[in-house]
Amino acid sequence: MKRYHLNLQLTSVIVLIAVGVLLPVMLSTAAGIVALVIARDAGGIVTGVLVISFAVAAMGSALITVVMTGKKAWLARRQSDFVANVSHEFRTPLSAIRLYTQTLQSGKLDGDPERTAQCLATILRETEWLDILIDRVLAWRSSSQDVTPLRMRTKPVAEAVIDAADRFRGMVTPDDLDFVSRVETRLAVRHDAEALNSVVLNLLTNAYKYTGKEKRISVTVTDGDDHVSIQVRDNGIGLPPAEAERVFQPFYRVEEHARGDASGLGLGLAIARDVVNRHGGTIAVASVKGAGATFTIRLPAASEQP
Repeated sequence: MKRYHLNLQLTSVIVLIAVGVLLPVMLSTAAGIVALVIARDAGGIVTGVLVISFAVAAMGSALITVVMTGKKAWLARRQSDFVANVSHEFRTPLSAIRLYTQTLQSGKLDGDPERTAQCLATILRETEWLDILIDRVLAWRSSSQDVTPLRMRTKPVAEAVIDAADRFRGMVTPDDLDFVSRVETRLAVRHDAEALNSVVLNLLTNAYKYTGKEKRISVTVTDGDDHVSIQVRDNGIGLPPAEAERVFQPFYRVEEHARGDASGLGLGLAIARDVVNRHGGTIAVASVKGAGATFTIRLPAASEQP
């Protein structure tokens, strides 16, 4: 509701500026043209030119004001969306952690070690999700301010990808999806293992959110002639061609009716592209709406292989 009122107020300001300036400008321009037409001496011509010049200057000022006000409205909407999304994303794992902790605290499961273990496993999974969310927000803040240096090492990316796959397995229940990890790479790549791990985990968690009940997700790493390719494939909702590039923009999310119950901050793919670009690589998506998506990272192989 607050966001609605804010947008309404900013829209009203833009409309008032447009009406309040355009009407006098149009009248002034008309008066200047009339003055030029009926002018019989230099004074009349000068008056007409001055009136039209004033009208043009006023119009330019009005346009600048409208553009600046519109930009503020856009930034206000983005800020409002970001705060709402962060709050929602944090609330989900926190609610689950609280619920299962209260269940354990009540003592109802003291004689049931199997269900106790299930509760603890769920708490650990939700804690991992929360940790990923916090890392994502901090990573975006750091990357936008260029304060996060990469610790580059030249070695195969297998370790970083396998670790990301293992972390992902720990965040979901074993029977919740069909997950395949195939890492077949020997080429050395100059990379920051922790940053690359975060990128792959981002892609995997996105794939998990945007797939239905029968989730099929895979991560594959293969070597090319002069590069290493990392592919994350899912059988989710897919993307229309027009959104294939826009998904890498900060805060962009697919239309609400298309994403269903999937939530997010709209930062994961923007962070992924930033990190991949800083590695000298590329990231792209191939997708068909309703038939899943495949995100492909290509990283250049090191010039000197160990």
